[in-house]
Amino acid sequence: MTISDLRSLGTEGHRTGDQPSSDAPRVKKQRTWRSYTVYAGLALIFAYCLAPFYWMIVSSLRRTADIFDNTLLPAPFSLENYAKVFDGSTMFGQALLNSLIVAGTTTVFALVLGVFAAYAISRLNFRFKSLILGVIIATSMFPGISVVVPLLRLFTDIGWINTYQAMIVPNLSFAIPLAVWNLTTFMKQLPFDLEEAAMIDGCTKWQAFRRVLLPLAAPGVFTTAILTFIHSWNEFIIALSMINDPKIQTATVAISKFTGATEFQAPFGEQMAAGVIVTVPLVIMVLIFQRRIVEGLTAGASK
Repeated sequence: MTISDLRSLGTEGHRTGDQPSSDAPRVKKQRTWRSYTVYAGLALIFAYCLAPFYWMIVSSLRRTADIFDNTLLPAPFSLENYAKVFDGSTMFGQALLNSLIVAGTTTVFALVLGVFAAYAISRLNFRFKSLILGVIIATSMFPGISVVVPLLRLFTDIGWINTYQAMIVPNLSFAIPLAVWNLTTFMKQLPFDLEEAAMIDGCTKWQAFRRVLLPLAAPGVFTTAILTFIHSWNEFIIALSMINDPKIQTATVAISKFTGATEFQAPFGEQMAAGVIVTVPLVIMVLIFQRRIVEGLTAGASK
């Protein structure tokens, strides 16, 4: 092979090596367009999800005379709807406290029962375990309206109408299956080796559960607590059917019973303001515990 042949081969190899670099701008441009497409799609989803809440906030800040304006910002800003919500005639402050009592109590009971049930299903071996788990989750599929009539008759006979337990007990029938399902799925992903090591070191099964498994399951417990609290906070049909006393009714029921200046006038502004007040605690709670929520949804055996 001559020197000229070697030079020609080197030139061809050099050109071949340069070929990918000539495609680099095109590949980079494609990736940029893909990124823009993803961001545009996320922006559309974000706007679609938050548009109703934004309009609720804007409407709550309008005056009663301007409630049907279509401007994107209220002009002028007014807090009269919020003042009317807390003027004492609606008892909305008491309704918020009632919602907190009902949702908080439901969450505590659901977590306590759900943790033990999930531990038994995920860690113990017994017959029909899968069937029991399927029955538990199936009970949460029943619509709330289907149990209103029998519960109303039962609670009337035992004197539970206009009481907190008339709302808490039915809420538990939907909150416990949610807690058991979420916690069972999470605990199944946790390694058995840590519990076995703790028992080898002298811990009982209860001590291994309390000192080892429960701390590892904390992200899942936090996530389940937040989901259960939100479900109980937003419950409406049971509270509406079981409670007639304004002193016991929850916030969602109180909003539905707002009345205007006349019989046929709907207080849209006050309802929007009350809706913002009811939603804000949930948003704040999610923002505070967002790290725990993400850990609970993504953590598993790696923990």
